[in-house]
Amino acid sequence: MMNFDVTKLVRANVLKLKPYSSARDDFKGSASVFLDANENPYPTDYNRYPDPHQKKLKERISAIKKINTNQILLGNGSDEPIDLLIRAFCEPTVDNILIPQPTYGMYTVSAEVNNVEIITTTLTPDFDIDLDSIRNKWNANTKIIFLCSPNNPSGNLLSKNSIVTLLKEFNGLVVVDEAYIDFTEAEGLVPHLTNFPNLVILQTLSKAWGLASIRLGMCFANEEIIKVLNKIKPPYNINGITQRIALEKLELEQEKNNSVFEIIRERELLIEQLLTIPIVQKVFPSQANFLLVRIVNAKGVYQKLTELGIVVRDRSNVTLCADCLRITVGTPFENKQLISELKKI
Repeated sequence: MMNFDVTKLVRANVLKLKPYSSARDDFKGSASVFLDANENPYPTDYNRYPDPHQKKLKERISAIKKINTNQILLGNGSDEPIDLLIRAFCEPTVDNILIPQPTYGMYTVSAEVNNVEIITTTLTPDFDIDLDSIRNKWNANTKIIFLCSPNNPSGNLLSKNSIVTLLKEFNGLVVVDEAYIDFTEAEGLVPHLTNFPNLVILQTLSKAWGLASIRLGMCFANEEIIKVLNKIKPPYNINGITQRIALEKLELEQEKNNSVFEIIRERELLIEQLLTIPIVQKVFPSQANFLLVRIVNAKGVYQKLTELGIVVRDRSNVTLCADCLRITVGTPFENKQLISELKKI
């Protein structure tokens, strides 16, 4: 991928597109009177438009991730950059994306919304990358391969060597969704951004940072890819409240680390306890904040749990996940309640 040229992948109309320029883009500098954006002039704490480039927030993320701010795009959850990537690089009815299954469902939904063909392959029985299967499926119009590591719903890290192989061999974007990377012992792929110009990484504040409600996703890539995505993103896609809360929470990294430690400890305890229950057939290895559990009559168990006020995720109809429930690691009290009811069932 030494000769990687992002302009050869971008849709022609996107290359020609002149991005919207907001009032905050037009004016550079400091001022005391703002009469340029048709805002309500009376202060309500929220009467001004937010920073369209999220400069302060990106500077904080840059310091944590040890990358440049021009390698960062922030989105309304990770779902927004997923959609932006497909819209920027895939010509509807012409190009396609490749998705090894099972995995996070929004890659498929975003492709279908954008009328982009989906090519699927199946992960190995232990939910890892099947390189030969992927190689046999991609074609000249395949623009993006989506990978989730740790994978959802299985919870395992994908083989780093296999991902690197794809980055070297595939002449398109390899998007690695690391939403759950904080729950692993792995450093993730962010340090490899400079080595692979076709690597795109998705992370989020929803999981380890405990900020699912504010919807802040992070996309890391080389500067040229980020420039393309910035051309087509809405000007004020990250609202002011989200930026403020995120900045406050990102100063509390040790608090996040403590929470992650507790979740990992509870995950291991939950595995031990689940394996003592006769109807539990298998607990798949997990480096996420959830477990994939093969259980006798999973659909029936799911229904009984919901009747008891305990909601898990039935994944029985998903590829390779027959009779499986996906169970998020809860608080000690919630986990004990789950185990108690499963034992009764």
